[in-house]
Amino acid sequence: MSRALFIALVGCLITIHQTRLVNRCDLAKLLQQEEMDGFEGYSLSDWLCLAFVESDFNTSKVNENADGSFDYGIFQINSHYWCNDHQSHSENICHLECQELLNPNLLSTIHCARKIVSGTGGMKNWVAWKMHCSGRPLSHWMTGCRLG
Repeated sequence: MSRALFIALVGCLITIHQTRLVNRCDLAKLLQQEEMDGFEGYSLSDWLCLAFVESDFNTSKVNENADGSFDYGIFQINSHYWCNDHQSHSENICHLECQELLNPNLLSTIHCARKIVSGTGGMKNWVAWKMHCSGRPLSHWMTGCRLG
């Protein structure tokens, strides 16, 4: 019995160790530095809401989809269209390896997200943003963030 508990505890610790969470206000600061506020008409609050509903601010999140493609990183960018994961067919529109979308510095992720929102559909390319963020008051996402 104690061996099973030990194995379960180690499993939880490994899972916690692999998760890389970004602070909401730190993300807002980085997005502002990368000139994402107002880009294609989307506010920093839109980007923060997207990061929350897609990954709960987890830069290391990977999700497998029913079609065999994968979503990567804080914005859950899909391998079928945007990056190459060498596991599924990809159009690789962002011209990058999907693993780069897991980098905690987020620059590759932000540059790819710029391409996504610049195209047809904008942020509506993310179903979770469309369902949980679009048309809703989002100013609370910036509460307490001092961007200077």
